[in-house]
Amino acid sequence: MRVNSFSLPTRVQCWILVSLAVVLGLAVPPTHASEVRVSNLDGIISVANADFFIRSLEEAQAEGAHLVVLRIDTPGGLDQAMRDMIKAILASRIPVATYVSPRGARAASAGTYLMYASHVAAMSPATNIGSSTPVSLGGNSGPSKPSWNPFGNAPDEQDDGAAPTERDGADNSAETADSKPEKPGPEGSSMERKIVNDAVAYIKSLAELRGRNSDWAERTVREAANLTASEALEMNVIDYLAQDITDLLNQIDGLTLTVQRKEVTLDTKGAGVTTIEPDWRSEFLAILTNPTVALGLITLGVWGLIYEFSNPGSWVGGVAGVIFILLGAYGLNMLPINYAGGFLILLGLALMVMEALTPAFGVLLVGGCAAFIIGAIILFGTDVPGMGIHIGAIVGLGAATGILVVWVVGSAIRARRSPVVSGSEAMVGSDGVVIGDFDVDGTGRVRAAGEIWQACSKEPLNDGQVVTVTRLDKLKVTVASKEREHS
Repeated sequence: MRVNSFSLPTRVQCWILVSLAVVLGLAVPPTHASEVRVSNLDGIISVANADFFIRSLEEAQAEGAHLVVLRIDTPGGLDQAMRDMIKAILASRIPVATYVSPRGARAASAGTYLMYASHVAAMSPATNIGSSTPVSLGGNSGPSKPSWNPFGNAPDEQDDGAAPTERDGADNSAETADSKPEKPGPEGSSMERKIVNDAVAYIKSLAELRGRNSDWAERTVREAANLTASEALEMNVIDYLAQDITDLLNQIDGLTLTVQRKEVTLDTKGAGVTTIEPDWRSEFLAILTNPTVALGLITLGVWGLIYEFSNPGSWVGGVAGVIFILLGAYGLNMLPINYAGGFLILLGLALMVMEALTPAFGVLLVGGCAAFIIGAIILFGTDVPGMGIHIGAIVGLGAATGILVVWVVGSAIRARRSPVVSGSEAMVGSDGVVIGDFDVDGTGRVRAAGEIWQACSKEPLNDGQVVTVTRLDKLKVTVASKEREHS
């Protein structure tokens, strides 16, 4: 038996193999020598931003990323949040490059510290860095001498009550490197000198660790000095001047860095770049640590308690009020607040609650509103970017709370003046009808308030006669003839 075999021409077989190779090649995602993660920080350095960056850095290390690029455009921010980010960078097992971008961006104040702490520091053209003088939450008392706030959170190195500061370059970003504001001199307070010296030592230690210009680092703290991107590169404040992230990765390719006492050679040319997006936790924390939101949550919580006190037993207002107060307190705890302002807010809310419970003809209400508004105004300093509360929001919350208290007090007064509709007070004075003739001893039964009562009377009463209740003694009423009462 003969079997016929079928075979394709050699040229056709080659085309089929080439086509399959192309299709399979397109189906397989391209592989890169390394992966670079990009974390963006726009705006103030807050608790939420710090938490997002730290978790992003930890995730990048766990997933084997080659490099993390922190792209920043910041006017400054919170001292504690900045220090937490720096600690994470110093403890990182992979390199961190901080890059000021896009054009027109800045790394002011706390951003300067992040640049000094990073393994690689780079800037885009038309950006600036500097203005790292500590700024208190209490604002400035004059044009050259800062006012230092004794109520905020202390820095990590504080040893005996040093006041907390925030690093804010918003008002000084336009200064040049030659500008020399007045230094904190011998006439400055000891607290002021402690804060400035602490900041100087901190940034100089970072400069020594990364081999960058420590003299200018001291100047930017003591004199609020600023540099353009090209000046910063020339003075060894930064390492690279890059047009964009791709340009930066091309420039640092092959660079050898020391990370946790180990030499790491960067392989970033053509690396895969992944931008890390904020998750729900970061978004929620950002909302919660907004000063206006935190104050509003506490106010809403007090409203809930006022509602619960005015309508006891519903539990809705009480439970919601406690939840709002705890959320607001958590948000404020994450922020450096002026404790005097916080105390005034609590005092004002307490006075307004007392007015709702024990009406004092408006005295407690007026005092509570005044304390609330003043406390909210001084709760955060206006010199720290993003840390102030708009005066309209403050007045609105205070006025709304006052209106709520007035409504509760008015409802209570109206309730006191309304006639009683139940109990012994309601029975006395009500009408009833005699059921059967009263006995000779003056006892019998009457129907009053929809019920049949045992009754007594000093006069003879007949069946169907209308009577008035004059007294209630447990389950027995004393009645009198209605005709006699009118006569």
